[in-house]
Order: sequence, then structure tokens, then C-alpha cells
Amino acid sequence: MKLDEQVVLVSGAGRGLGSAIATAFAGAGARVVINYRRSEQAAQELAASLGERAIALQADITDADQVRQMFAQARSHFDAPVSTLVNNALADFSFNGDARDNATSIRWEQFDRQLQGSVRGALNTIQAAEPGMREAGFGRVVNIGTNLFQNPVVPYHDYTAGKAALLSLTRTMAQDLGPAGITVNMISGGLLRTTDASAATPDEVFDLIAAGTPLGSVTTPAEFADVALFFASPWARAITGQNLVVDGGLVKN
Repeated sequence: MKLDEQVVLVSGAGRGLGSAIATAFAGAGARVVINYRRSEQAAQELAASLGERAIALQADITDADQVRQMFAQARSHFDAPVSTLVNNALADFSFNGDARDNATSIRWEQFDRQLQGSVRGALNTIQAAEPGMREAGFGRVVNIGTNLFQNPVVPYHDYTAGKAALLSLTRTMAQDLGPAGITVNMISGGLLRTTDASAATPDEVFDLIAAGTPLGSVTTPAEFADVALFFASPWARAITGQNLVVDGGLVKN
């Protein structure tokens, strides 16, 4: 299915990386569902800027009933099921190495919050998307990960554990849903310059990361979004269960 024939739902798309991904899909001609939890004004403004091929819908992705209702609203609005799902929503988190909890102070509740957002949220959205994808004989799931579980240069214990678990879910779902024509992949980046989550990161850290990459730069949200389009496109039709690291070559995968 070509991008301009698709209905794409991006979770947590009211701001940051999700906004960049939604904008990229709209630019490719797709119809876009901008999911948000609290960022209503930003999500509605983004939908208005993208025109009639975009709609903003509120749902907490950790709530299965809200997620099912959102997918039903999307299908009713566009008269077609969601064909591509991008699991981008992030439990509240700030990438601030100086303020992070270390090995002796971090609490299980922080792990649970990240697992709820990364794994429970993705499970809810995949299960809600699956019937429409199976009906169409086509589906693309793109999960957003991190390069930190390969290179924990800053040990964000809870966030990294949640994303590592999401990689496991990516691979098991790819195995289970492949016969229905549904691919499941992950895109893993490092710090992006800049999103709301990385706003607290000092410039010196960005500069240090850039100096360590072959490209000499830190990946931007727009550059990262390009890869989501690739996984949803016909060119990725034989790729599933994979984790593609997009960080300018900082991590060699």
C-alpha cells in the first residue's frame, strides 16, 4: 500500500518527535491521526496546519478502552482502518543526566511507569489496530526505541528498560502477525536535537555526541521521521522484526 493510500496513527503526536513524524506522513500524502493525552492545543493546532487529511484524537494509550474508541473514531472519520501505527508516546520523562536517579536511588515505581507507557501502551494500540490491518491484508507497526540499551552512555535505568522490553515485543509481534501481512519494526535513536524530552540536555552533551558520530551531527526529529516513512512504505515490504538505529552512526548495529 502506497503512503498516500494509508491511514497512519501516531501516538503522542501533539508535540516533539511525534509531531515531526505526523508531519512527515502528511507531507507524503497519508491521512494522519494525531493522538495526544494532554497536549490538546498543540495537537489541534498541528491537525489544523496539516489540513483535512489530519485529525487530532485524545486517548491515554495505557487505557485499552480509550484506545479502542480512538481507533473506531479514526475509522469512522476516514472511512478506512488504520494501516500504519507508530508507537511514539512516551511516559513523562526528561533526559537530564544530572537530575536522573542513580542505581541506589531509583524506585521500582519509575520502572513500572516506563513499562506501562512503552509496553502496555504498545500492546493496547497493536491489539486495537490488528483487526483492521488483518481485514486489509496489510499493516505496518513502527515502534520507537532508543540506542541506550546498546550504548547506555547515560544510565537512565527505567527508560532504557522500558524500551528494551518494547524491542522484545517488536520481535514477538513480528513473528505472530507476519502471516496476516503485518510487519512490526523498531526505530532507535539517541538524543534528538531537539524535542521536549531532550530540552533539558545541555548543549555540551549534544556537541559531545555530535563529535562522536561519523556524520558529525546529532539526528533531528525530521531525519528520524524519514525512517518511519520508509518502514511504512512498499520498499520495506520484506522487513519485519528489525531494530534500525538512527543516530548518525554513533552506535554500529
